[in-house]
Amino acid sequence: MEEAINFASVEAAASRLKGHAVLTPLLESPFINEIAGRRVLIKAECLQQTGSFKFRGAWSAISAIDEETRKLGVLAFSSGNHAQGIALAAQIAGVPAVVVMPNDAPALKIANTKKLGAEVILYDRPGGEDREKLGIELAEKRGLTLIKPYDNAEVMAGQGTCGLEIAEQAAALGVTQADVLVCCGGGGLTSGIAMALETSAPGLKVRPVEPQHYDDVMRSIESGERQFIDNPPPSICDAIVTPAPGKLTFPIINRLCKSGIAVTDEEALTAMGHALRRLKIVAEPGGSVALAAALFRSDDISGDAVICIVSGGNADDEMISRALKASSL
Repeated sequence: MEEAINFASVEAAASRLKGHAVLTPLLESPFINEIAGRRVLIKAECLQQTGSFKFRGAWSAISAIDEETRKLGVLAFSSGNHAQGIALAAQIAGVPAVVVMPNDAPALKIANTKKLGAEVILYDRPGGEDREKLGIELAEKRGLTLIKPYDNAEVMAGQGTCGLEIAEQAAALGVTQADVLVCCGGGGLTSGIAMALETSAPGLKVRPVEPQHYDDVMRSIESGERQFIDNPPPSICDAIVTPAPGKLTFPIINRLCKSGIAVTDEEALTAMGHALRRLKIVAEPGGSVALAAALFRSDDISGDAVICIVSGGNADDEMISRALKASSL
């Protein structure tokens, strides 16, 4: 089966993102290196527009829609980061945006999405309401273009632009062979980066990182088939608690990615605290799992250097306080 995106797709998305996306830095700290026992390079996507890599995919998708269709507006469903990315991209493009968000999403993410001009419709995630069904119904009723958070080819291509930057930045630092740890939910960022690196830096190999109990991508790679999570316990890593890898993302992940890694909520929280203390960047728990793997799963990683993505920085005050406390122990 033909894959949803290729290297040319990522390059095209990068062209459309010029002047809109932030070229985020690749950071390093001697303190982080000491804890990890190797060189750790951190791609700080928490410094991207709206605080996460999701803006890349949102702008890539919206800018690829033909002008007449785009004027009718777009719709997304998201726990927060995709929501904010879509809201800002739609605002820049001058088109309406409707976002379906879970009623238990962090209040900061809901508030930010509204402030960026999107209409927010809440659904009952704890009660089992189906966001996809609600989203599709709304899209059909209002004539909106539905942009899924990861199972969308243009979204995947947009997220892949992060991989193009990593290839160039790592090469400038003399790193051409390394594991690239990617925070992974449905796999949009993971598949996009893997596709970008296959051509631009084949010595950099992507490994998905997930919260414990939400390791569907890791288990899917092991089995070669999409695996589904059934009735998992709650997690503070709300941004990446998806039930299964995407239909479009998994074939690419299965072909290009190395084995996955799972970390605990406490490890993600501690990594979040270290990011703030040592790198001076704000990360959220779900956006910290790759850094947590670099810090606390060193035996699962080979090589003198590792690259990890800090993929989101939309954390509220309470979570930041918890992270600082966890990292001070």
